Amino acid sequence: MRRLLRALPCSIRCAAHLLAGAVLLAITGCGNEWNDPYPAVERGRNIFYTAFIERPKHLDPAQSYTEDESVFTGQIYEPPLQYHYLKRPYELIPATAEAVPEVRYLDASGEPLPPDAPAARIAFSEYEIRIKPGILYQPHPAFAVDAAGVPVYANLDAARLRSIRTLADLTHTGTRELIADDYIYQIKRLAHPRLNSPVFGLMAGHIVGLKELGAALQTAQSAQPARPDTWLDLDRFPLSGVTRIDRYTYRVRLIGKYPQFLYWLAMPFFAPIPREADRFYSQPGMAEKNLTLDWYPVGTGPFMLTENNPNSRMVLSRNPNFHGETYPCEGEEGKGKGKGGQDDRAAGLLADCGKVLPLVDQAVFSREKESIPYWNKFLQGYYDASGISSDSFDQAVRLNVGGDVQLSDEMRERGIRLLTSVRAAIFYMGFNMHDPVVGGKDGVGEMRARKLRQALSIAIDQEEFISIFLNGRGIAAMNPLPPGIFGHESGEAGINPVVYDWERAHSHAAEDGDGGRARRKPIAAAKALLAEAGWPNGRDANTGEPLVLNLDTTGTGMGDKSQLDWLRRQFAKIGIQLVVRSTDFNRFQEKLRKGAVQIFFFGWNADYPDPENFFFLFSSKEGMLAHGGENKANYVNAEFDRLFETMKNMDNTSQRQAIIRRMNRILQEDAPWIFGFHPKSYTLSHSWLYNRKPNDVANNGLKYQRIDAAARERLRQAWNPPVVWPLALVAIAAVATLIAAVLAWRRRERRSALRR
Repeated sequence: MRRLLRALPCSIRCAAHLLAGAVLLAITGCGNEWNDPYPAVERGRNIFYTAFIERPKHLDPAQSYTEDESVFTGQIYEPPLQYHYLKRPYELIPATAEAVPEVRYLDASGEPLPPDAPAARIAFSEYEIRIKPGILYQPHPAFAVDAAGVPVYANLDAARLRSIRTLADLTHTGTRELIADDYIYQIKRLAHPRLNSPVFGLMAGHIVGLKELGAALQTAQSAQPARPDTWLDLDRFPLSGVTRIDRYTYRVRLIGKYPQFLYWLAMPFFAPIPREADRFYSQPGMAEKNLTLDWYPVGTGPFMLTENNPNSRMVLSRNPNFHGETYPCEGEEGKGKGKGGQDDRAAGLLADCGKVLPLVDQAVFSREKESIPYWNKFLQGYYDASGISSDSFDQAVRLNVGGDVQLSDEMRERGIRLLTSVRAAIFYMGFNMHDPVVGGKDGVGEMRARKLRQALSIAIDQEEFISIFLNGRGIAAMNPLPPGIFGHESGEAGINPVVYDWERAHSHAAEDGDGGRARRKPIAAAKALLAEAGWPNGRDANTGEPLVLNLDTTGTGMGDKSQLDWLRRQFAKIGIQLVVRSTDFNRFQEKLRKGAVQIFFFGWNADYPDPENFFFLFSSKEGMLAHGGENKANYVNAEFDRLFETMKNMDNTSQRQAIIRRMNRILQEDAPWIFGFHPKSYTLSHSWLYNRKPNDVANNGLKYQRIDAAARERLRQAWNPPVVWPLALVAIAAVATLIAAVLAWRRRERRSALRR
């Protein structure tokens, strides 16, 4: 056959090769393998598939503090406490601890105080945490030892490291039991000067001796060679506020009363790090090969990171040493029609009661830099869940006449579910209270600036912004507290009376509401306030000069041109000119630290579900210019500070609610922020994914997810049949070309024979 093809003319040989190729494509295209982005070995397996957009920068629990990082750290590390997956309001439960610790109060001489002692008498708070025995770390080279008990990889030199590219190249692994010393070691790491932990400053003000430890470590590091891999053995440095009681128990002493510390015990900052891992990763040459905690975490959690290519794919695999945990058998109970709350049993969220966690074997995260490919792969069934970008919003959901969100017909036909929740977060526009125009410098100046800020709070239509730029995915903020946080009030009691009027309904009050709604004050009210501030129609009453204000922003978020154009128009409604000063993020942060901004746009996500975590953003002790804290507006109000100091240590009682109500009124009157909006989270999931429930403060929810892999495989094949008609067209064209070439060749051969 090969000789025959060689004897034929080129046109016939080409047509034959084309036909053979078409046949080969048709054969290989009979299945759907060519249309699947994952390896064939993964098909039908119990794997959760999702995507990530931003590559995580830090996976070290002392440094990691962003949402894109917590997706991974929350599954690997185990702090002593965690949040109940289903219950609302959020409830702390044990993770590795045997129980949620009870606080013990002490006076200045160290004598015990009763639980109801006044905060002024409490000099110290103590929390004693006991860890469950028998918990093991994931398999890791740091724990590998030889027959004599000597670490296998304790002294890796340049020659041994030359052939090592990833952690998997170190083939010997081991494990050991989790002990109290590991938690103490991690708390010390928060003070390590090389790590620059984002919570060191805050924790140094609470944990006895942590500030002094930071100074001692700084001195010790200065005496060592200036190399990033120089190891500081933290066991050599005492921390007076943290005490080892026995192998499984440690005690933390805090300055004064700080009940929010329990929430911190549910965050990765207080997860354990074994001394062996810190020593292992501090060997010379390891950092150059990305052999660090930032790339290869070491934990006791249900998953471990087995593949890390942050530009392409990251894989979490089941930790074979996980100590075991079961799916909850209690959840949120519905409160009846119109009363709010979800019935988890009716929603099927208790069907896996008592099953051993985790419920998936692996989680594969693929890097998606663009929203459209991400969305298309979700629709094809190659991602199990997805958010909704603005580009795909209209395809995914519909807004009915009442403003309620419903899935589109296309989504319902595919069995896709929609989960919505208001996030425990706020986006706001802040004023620098040290600026003479928007902050004021004296009594008269402060009054003028306050009316200016109030006028802008009315003029900037948050509802319009949410509708245009967020597809309705948000609610206008009345104060700093989002729904779900104690102290938040809805209805008429919760409105911002400076910005809104309450419009009562003509009919009787509804069974589940106040029979009315908040309506933004008319623009005439904003103009009147601006005139009272000395800027009628946006011009100085004395000089006639126009009022020009400056907004500092970065190239993302509010840096989008269409949003900035909209914002300029909002200012122009009351005659104010807005100048946008865009810069990179580092320069923007520097300007905030130096108080070199006038107006800025920012956001805040709750670290824990307590009003203190929002109100501290206005405490004068947190002033960024004066103290380097999180009060970026540099707001100071003596009454607010006094109320804050009282409120932050209280239990959730009616007395605390009354104080919060007064604090909100002060902020609404002073308007150091334009309270923007609380974002809404919209998440879609396929019918084969179970046990999804929004949770804005916990980050370890992967272990509760369940996949019906068989149903997924069946629907993937139904939704992605091979498209073979183009191959058929190629084959037909090839056959036609071959026939035409053969006929032409035969005619030429016949003519040649006649001539001979």
